[in-house]
Amino acid sequence: MLQIRDLVWGLLFAGCAAAIQVQITPTQGEISVGESKFFLCEVVGDAKDIDWFSPSGEKILPNRPDVIVSRTDEATATLTIYHANVDSAGIYKCVARSGDKEAQATVQVKIFQKITFDSAPSPQEFNEGDDADIVCDVVSSPPPTIIWKHKGSRIQVAKDVRYKIMDNGHLLIRGIKKIDEGMYNCEARIMARGEIDFRMIKVIVNVLPTIRARLSEVNATADIASSALLACDADGFPEPTVTWAHNNVVLQTDDKYTLSDDGSELLIKSVKKVDEGDYTCIAKNKAGEKSQEVSLNVFVRPKITYLDNQTASEFDELVTLTCEASGDPTPAISWSFQNTVFTEGEQASWTRPDKYESLDRNIVVRSHARVSSLTLKNILFTYAGEYLCTATNSIGRDNKHMYLEVRYAPKILPKNVAMHTWEGNAANISCEVEAHPAASVVWSRDGLQLPSANTTNVKVYNTPTISYLEITPDSQYNFGTYNCTATNVMGSESKEFVLIQADVPSSPVIEEVEPFSSTAVVSFEEPDSIGGVPIIKYRVEWRLPGQDWAGKEYHADDEMTTITIVGLKPETTYEVKMSAINGKGEGESSPASTFRTEPVREPTAPKLVVKVQERGNILKVNWIKQDDGGSPIKHYLVRYKAKHVSDWKPEIRVPHNSEYVMLSGLDWNTEYEIRVVAENQQGKSEPGVISYRTATDPTTIPDEVGTGSALGTGAIVGILIVVFFLLLAGVDVTCYFLNKCGLLMCIAVNFCGKAGPGAKGKDIEEGQAAFTKDESKEPIVEVRTEEEQQTPSQGGAPTEPNETTPLTDPEPAAADTTSPVVNLLPSAGTNSVAGGGAAAQGGPAPPVEASPQNSPAAAAARPGPLNANAQPDVGPLVDLSDGPKAPLVPEPVSPPPANAGGPQSQRDQVKAPDGSQNKDSQVGGPAEDQAPKVLCTDSTTPSHNDGKTVKADGTKGETEVKNAAAEVKTVPSEAPQANGNESKA
Repeated sequence: MLQIRDLVWGLLFAGCAAAIQVQITPTQGEISVGESKFFLCEVVGDAKDIDWFSPSGEKILPNRPDVIVSRTDEATATLTIYHANVDSAGIYKCVARSGDKEAQATVQVKIFQKITFDSAPSPQEFNEGDDADIVCDVVSSPPPTIIWKHKGSRIQVAKDVRYKIMDNGHLLIRGIKKIDEGMYNCEARIMARGEIDFRMIKVIVNVLPTIRARLSEVNATADIASSALLACDADGFPEPTVTWAHNNVVLQTDDKYTLSDDGSELLIKSVKKVDEGDYTCIAKNKAGEKSQEVSLNVFVRPKITYLDNQTASEFDELVTLTCEASGDPTPAISWSFQNTVFTEGEQASWTRPDKYESLDRNIVVRSHARVSSLTLKNILFTYAGEYLCTATNSIGRDNKHMYLEVRYAPKILPKNVAMHTWEGNAANISCEVEAHPAASVVWSRDGLQLPSANTTNVKVYNTPTISYLEITPDSQYNFGTYNCTATNVMGSESKEFVLIQADVPSSPVIEEVEPFSSTAVVSFEEPDSIGGVPIIKYRVEWRLPGQDWAGKEYHADDEMTTITIVGLKPETTYEVKMSAINGKGEGESSPASTFRTEPVREPTAPKLVVKVQERGNILKVNWIKQDDGGSPIKHYLVRYKAKHVSDWKPEIRVPHNSEYVMLSGLDWNTEYEIRVVAENQQGKSEPGVISYRTATDPTTIPDEVGTGSALGTGAIVGILIVVFFLLLAGVDVTCYFLNKCGLLMCIAVNFCGKAGPGAKGKDIEEGQAAFTKDESKEPIVEVRTEEEQQTPSQGGAPTEPNETTPLTDPEPAAADTTSPVVNLLPSAGTNSVAGGGAAAQGGPAPPVEASPQNSPAAAAARPGPLNANAQPDVGPLVDLSDGPKAPLVPEPVSPPPANAGGPQSQRDQVKAPDGSQNKDSQVGGPAEDQAPKVLCTDSTTPSHNDGKTVKADGTKGETEVKNAAAEVKTVPSEAPQANGNESKA
């Protein structure tokens, strides 16, 4: 545009020759009050002066703050009006002069007032129900049109009489409601300019509080340091503040009163009777205030003020117990003794546990005001004890005990008066006495007090309530009657006790004998007479007819009716008898019973017992061996499963001498079925079956203590350390073979003199290239000797790689070996060794064509260990650069199918037949796996195949084996390498 303008001015200049032309850009201007704007005066022609003149005709000087004139170049001058006001309006003139020539141009500047909101405050608040005048004062020139919107919609005054737009633009809402609250849009428009502006005004409607007491009446108890809580809930908008007043005094938080944060709760501490009365809850906000009364009723809990102990003698006419209590409201008083409760007007007896009317009318309760009395008539010693007085009203109760002491003569409690013992066995006769006050007890016999001076086998032991007479009979005289006499101030009482001579028990009765192969179960009845003392053992004896008796004693248990005999022989007839033993001795034996054991068979199912361990999901399953069927138990078979699933866990085989198994890692709160089967030579028993439910999963699992199946912290740390070192070793081996670095690489270079599998990289790459050029040719094996070779016994320095280093690349699949080595030891009977032996004996080896299976990729994909009888494809290429230095003698074996490869100690050049190597001789197969590990070896291997010449069919040379150490070099010929494994045989 500037170029076009310049062109136009140029044409005008050319047309008008030396005339001066003036143009103002823009040609007219409208400026809003407060805005700034500039005008450019451009002159065509040679103008010496360019001046601007104000609407008043005065020249505008450069130093004016509101209007500035600046000369940008010789042809232009700029007029800038800053922060325009109404006075800035008018016609401005630009005058250009050049000598006597003058030109001018004018521009009319109009100043207008944009929409301006003088007053539109937000938020504006109103009380609910009031007429709301929403203020929105707007000025502009010309005056604007005001539009009100609410919730995105224009307010239609004609449709809702509650709304009215005032002349001043305000919005009037009659009887404003809470639903009218929200954002209102006051929008001003000037249609002439298309100008629009708005303000969002937030209208808040305040709501007068409403108040509700949670409880209109609150009961409290005085004098017990209790508190009373008065509460009221207030609603309104904005949230009202709540205060409390009592007797026209506003309450504040202090030692007596505590107000909640929002004031809705008033806590009155240490309530007294004087705190009773009405409390006012006041809620107040911007819309006003409301109040609600809450009544506090203060009561006094009952308190027993008088209750004393009483004393009476047995058979007295009566005794009266008195109890006094205070409280508000007046408490009701009741009496109780043990499980019996007495109240006013009711009669009670000692033989009934609850309230009732007695026939003997020996107990009477009377109450008056705050006093109650309990009268007991015809006193008995059973009346003695603690009596409880209870005072009760509507807000609580109070209890207090008193003790009634009843004095009575001794009473010897009924006991077993007959005792059994035998000579030499001590017996204790007890005499238990009740008396108040305490009684003294004396033992006597035939009028003589015991113990006496001439009775050393009689002793007396006394306790507060029982006296014991210990007698150790030494003759028949000591058996008989003994007297116990108890005496106190109230009277005395005596009782006779009898000591009887005990006897041995009678014989048990064998009811049935249930035989098995190696055991028998004897069922019996207890003896008719036990001799006065308990049976402690049973003796069971058995024998083969006509032979001596063998026996065993069994401890007697309660309700014991069967005994199992073990260690019997199958299909054998036995006799059995029994006798009972008590403290006195062994009784007579029962008549002998005859039975015959069963033949050898499967065992009887074991009996199972489950014990849960400290951790609830570990079970210890014990079993009790039953009859073994006449053949020793070989083992136990344990199976288990959760009952809700169908699949059994793997069977557990346990040795024959085991008695339990631990089942760990079980699910929590699950019922398991467990089966244990015993097995002998004849077969398996029926399963012993038991079910058990594990414990519920605890919230916090305690540390394992003493559980055999759990790993300790030390074991876990040890396992983690071992795993870490294994990972470290794996990474080091990977670095050794792939990146020629790591700890193994360092050891190989510094201690073994080997540079690792990557040190021959260049030669290997060249060898691979030579072997891959033409698949019709074969690799050539050149065997050369060295005059001086070091052996392991010489301890020479490690040999560096030299011209004997193989040029073939190790097979990728065999990354676990440093270099391919053929194991020729007799213990390594592998195909590669057998192949070498056959070649040494001159066995023929037909050539084998190369196939896809013999490609390097296929060879790498095949597994290492292979069948020793597999047919080799071709004789292996042997690299002995890293082979052992010790003599390796091949084991004599029968010639396998043709294998062109021979021992790697051959000297002369041998050309292998065309084709690929048999996968049985791959590195990673049996030959490699069983090869002895030889560290720090030279690149040569001595051989002992003296004087033998090996010639393979289809080869271009022969190998002569001598005592001298041999060195093998694989020279790439024009033939490609058909199989990557040929360098690893």
